Amino acid sequence: MRAQRCRFARRLTHRLAGGLTLLVCTLAALVLTAGAGVAAPIGKHAVATGTGGAVASDTVPATEAGLAVLRRGGTAADAAVAVAATLGVSDPFVAGIGGGGYLVYYDARTHQVYTIDGRETAPAAATANLFIDPATGKPLPFPTAVTSGLSVGVPGNLMTWQQALKRWGRFTLASDLGPGEQLAARGFRVTPTFREEVRENAFRFNQFSSTSALFLPHGNLPAVGSVLRNPDLARSYQLIGNRGIGALYGGAIGRDVVNAVHHLPLAAGATLVPRPGQLSLADLARYRAPVESPTHVRYRGYDVYSKGPSSSGGSTVGESLNILSNFDLARESRVQFLHHFLEATRLAFADRNRYVGDARFVNVPLDQLLSARFGRQRACLINPAHALTSPVAPGNPFAGSGGCVLAQPNAATQANPEVDTNHLVVADRYGDVASYTNTIEELGGSAIAVPGRGFLLNNELTDFDSSPAVPGVPDPNLPAGGKRPRSSMSPTIVLKRGRPVLAVGAAGGATIITTVLQILLDRIDLHMTLPAALAAPRASQRNSSTTQAEPAFLAQPFTAGLEQLGQKFAVSDTSPLNPDITIAPTIGVASGLALFGGGHMQAVAEPTRRGGGSAGVVTPGR
Repeated sequence: MRAQRCRFARRLTHRLAGGLTLLVCTLAALVLTAGAGVAAPIGKHAVATGTGGAVASDTVPATEAGLAVLRRGGTAADAAVAVAATLGVSDPFVAGIGGGGYLVYYDARTHQVYTIDGRETAPAAATANLFIDPATGKPLPFPTAVTSGLSVGVPGNLMTWQQALKRWGRFTLASDLGPGEQLAARGFRVTPTFREEVRENAFRFNQFSSTSALFLPHGNLPAVGSVLRNPDLARSYQLIGNRGIGALYGGAIGRDVVNAVHHLPLAAGATLVPRPGQLSLADLARYRAPVESPTHVRYRGYDVYSKGPSSSGGSTVGESLNILSNFDLARESRVQFLHHFLEATRLAFADRNRYVGDARFVNVPLDQLLSARFGRQRACLINPAHALTSPVAPGNPFAGSGGCVLAQPNAATQANPEVDTNHLVVADRYGDVASYTNTIEELGGSAIAVPGRGFLLNNELTDFDSSPAVPGVPDPNLPAGGKRPRSSMSPTIVLKRGRPVLAVGAAGGATIITTVLQILLDRIDLHMTLPAALAAPRASQRNSSTTQAEPAFLAQPFTAGLEQLGQKFAVSDTSPLNPDITIAPTIGVASGLALFGGGHMQAVAEPTRRGGGSAGVVTPGR
C-alpha cells in the first residue's frame, strides 16, 4: 500500500526534485490513509446491524480489512478480495492462494446474479487411477492421499479475485491485497482456535520443514497471544500486486509451487513416504476461472441462487427445497419438520452422488434435477411415519413426476472429506452482495507450505472418488486431466421481488449443503432471525445409515420423537486424518447477511462454532 501511495506521488511530481517528491509522497500517504476510513477495531462480535456495508467472516482481522475497503468506497467485490486475502494470513489452514472456491455475486447495476468457478483442477496428466496404489491396485488410504503431492490441484482463488475485480471492482488487485500484505508483515495475535488447529495438524506439519518452520516455532505449538508473522506471504502478495496473477499462473511463485509438489520439502526425520504430484507449470498457465450462470429455484416466493456443477451445492440444496415445497412445513410439528428435512436431504444426496460432477466432463442433468416435477417424484417417497433406509437409490430425473421412481441400484455414499473451509459474505453501499466460499479442503490442506512463499497447498483432488462408488454404475466424480472435483460448497444469495434479502454459506465439507438448507428453512419457514438460524443446533443426513448430529441437537426434546420415526443419530469427534486426534463435534461453520431494504443490513457470524466468527458494519445502528 505504501508503495502504491509513493507511485501516486511520483506521478504528481515526476519533474520535481527528490526532496519534494518525498514530501508529496508523505502527504499523499496521509490523504489516502484518511480516505480509507480508519476506524477503531471492531472487536469480536457475532452480529452487527447498520448501514453503509457489512462483512461477516471467520476472523476479526479479515472482517476489519473488508470494512476498511468498504469505507474507502470499494465494492462488495473489492471487500471480498480483501477479506479472502486476509483470511489467507489469519486463517491459513482453510483459506489462501493455495486453494480455490466459488463466488456468487449480485450486481445491483444489472439486477443479476452471477457466479465465478474458482474450483481447483486436476493436472493434465491425471487419470482415473490417480489415487490407486500401483503396488496393490487398491485406493490409497485417505490420510496417505491427502498428505501428498498427488492431492494438490491447480489453485483457483487468485484468478477468482482477479475476475471479480475486473467485473465489479473499483480498486486494483494490489490495493485489495494490501490489508493482507500488511497483516502478514506485522503479524497477528494467535487465538485459541488457531493454536487448536495447529495442534490437530502438528503430526502432519512436522513432516515438512517449510510448514513446521511457519506454524511450529522452535518445534512447539504457538502460544495463545503470541504474534505470528508471515513475511514470506507478505512478499508473495507484494509480488502478485506488482506483477499480476501471472506470478502464480506460470511465473516465479508457480515454479515454486510445482517444485514443492514434485520435490516435497520433507523435514529431517520425516516418516512420510514421499508421493510427489503431477502438477506442471503448464497446468497453472492454462487455468481459467469462468463466469457462469447460477442455479435457481423458487421456494415460498423466494428466488434462491447458488453455484452449479462442479459444485453439487446449488443442485442439492435446490432439489431439497423442491422436495420440501410439497409439504407445509410451517404448520408441522417440530418433529415432522425435522423429519422432512432429513428425508429430503437423504434423497437429494442419492441423486447428487449418481449424477453430479464437473459438467465439462460428464452430462449433468441439472435442469431435470432442479425441476419441480422431479421434486414431486422424490417427495412422494417420504413417509411421515417412518424414515427411509439408507442408502436409498437415486431417482430418474428424466421421468418427471410420474410416480415414486427408483431408477438405479442402491448407491453407497462415499465420504466427502472436504471438512474445513471458510465462507464470507459482503454487502456494499451500492447494493452489490457477495457470497464466497473458498477452501484448501482438509484442515491444513495437503500440509505442504510452499518454501519461501508462506502459504499452504490444497488437497482438493481427494474430493474425487478414488474408485467407482458402485461397480457397473457410472460415477461422475472420477479423476481426469483438467477436471474439477465435485464440491459441496454452497454460497447462496436469496432474492424476493428481485431484491436481495439473504446471503448465506458455510464450511464443513458435505455438511455445507445440509447446513445451508437448514438455515434457509429456519429463516423462511420458521421465520427465525438470521442469528437464531445460525446458532440453532444442526444435524446432517447424507444418504447414510445414521445422521450426523451435534450434541446440542441430540439434547433437544424433539430427538426422541425423531428416533421413534426410525431416524438414527451419531456424533463424530475424531479427525479423519488421525483417529487419535479429537476435534469439536460441530456441523458447518456459517456466515450470512440479512438485507432489510433502505440500506439497512445485518451481518451474522457463528457465535461459538470453530471459536466463533466476526461480523461488522460500516455504520452501526439499529
